Amino acid sequence: MKKTYTLSDPKMALARRVEAVKNEIRKYIKRERRKQLPAGADFWDFDCRFGQSADEAQGIHLAEIQKYIDKAEQQKLDSFYIEILAKPGIRTSKPRPENTDLADDS
Repeated sequence: MKKTYTLSDPKMALARRVEAVKNEIRKYIKRERRKQLPAGADFWDFDCRFGQSADEAQGIHLAEIQKYIDKAEQQKLDSFYIEILAKPGIRTSKPRPENTDLADDS
């Protein structure tokens, strides 16, 4: 999904328009996660970008989308660009830290 959302709407208040945009983005992410995973993939991962325009968009984490939309609302931006691209992800195990507390003193 690559889309520029306009927040100014003569028929809708700003707060209501922002909630409509957030809801549309949540629905898109849910729809993408329901798709069949390719062989060897464990989950759907997302590459996200956010900015005032496509040229100014910077990479962000999926969990930060709501925060950036709220920030756009506070700054009273007329529009913003968001890009969410699904990609298959493979889980990796976290490296275990060496626990020095269990060392024998004997």
